[in-house]
Amino acid sequence: MKTTQVVMPHAGGPEVLEFAERDLPEPGPGQVRVKVEATGVAFAEVQMLRGRYYAQPKFPFVPGYDLVGEVEAAGPGVALGGRVAGMTRTGAWAERVVLPAAHLVPVPPDLDAAEVVALVTNGVTAYQMVHRVAKVAAGQTVLVHGAAGGVGTLLVRLALRAGARVIGTASPGKHDQVREMGAIPLDYRDPLLVEKVRQHAPGGVAAVFDHAAGPGLKRSWAMLGRGGVLIVYGSAATLDDTGWRMAPYVSTMGRLLWWSLLPNGRRGRFYSINHRNHFDEDLATVIGLLRAGELQPRVAARLPLAEAPKALRMLDDRAVVGKIVLEP
Repeated sequence: MKTTQVVMPHAGGPEVLEFAERDLPEPGPGQVRVKVEATGVAFAEVQMLRGRYYAQPKFPFVPGYDLVGEVEAAGPGVALGGRVAGMTRTGAWAERVVLPAAHLVPVPPDLDAAEVVALVTNGVTAYQMVHRVAKVAAGQTVLVHGAAGGVGTLLVRLALRAGARVIGTASPGKHDQVREMGAIPLDYRDPLLVEKVRQHAPGGVAAVFDHAAGPGLKRSWAMLGRGGVLIVYGSAATLDDTGWRMAPYVSTMGRLLWWSLLPNGRRGRFYSINHRNHFDEDLATVIGLLRAGELQPRVAARLPLAEAPKALRMLDDRAVVGKIVLEP
């Protein structure tokens, strides 16, 4: 069985991506072969292509953080079949993949594959930060940076669903979309951003969800009220940095730890999604919310696998609202 894959051969721009055909092995014990229906495009892949993502493998490799597809074959000891979703971290930008069956979650046949894949990494990330880390409650005010992004749109919707008031930062061209979701839009580049947040929440917000880190981290901390939590889950602002790729993450975690030790009632957390800590359970939950019509991800674009370079350009330009999906 052959498959076509997208390969990141080395650091560079989207034009360096290559397409390769290779033979897939038969699934071994505990494995399945999945025919990919949809695979997500995340900012992590933009960082990987620059060699700036903390958890990326060595070049060359096949990117692709998550997928939805149909189980075509199962290895010894595996009873899993039908439609599944899973987080792969890498390898999903392909027509077919062989994967461990352990963390694949069933997907109802009536759901749109692109909408489901928009909930795998992004949905679980948003759900866990809202409900397991920040524990957002009705009546609170929270702030979501990058409110028009793949994770940001879901953070807004889940926080609103929990009964919170949401302030969402985005570029001015996306303010109408942020407003339509039910959030209060603010320009993240506004030098008076902290003061404007305080106009809406005089005592500070209960939580800030920050995907960018970098120089804006101090402003995010200043927005918090007593008892509030700053949750950092990315380093988008450090994309153009040079040097050791772990430096932004080490610096961010150090600052969050130091600030959390100060006697001001605020705390900082660095969130990173993994297969531990209720991943399967929470993925099943967000898929259930989609099926019930209670959580609707925004699919910004659906592109064939051959247009993976275009997908990365679109994401790097930060001109889209929601999730870009590749459909092999």
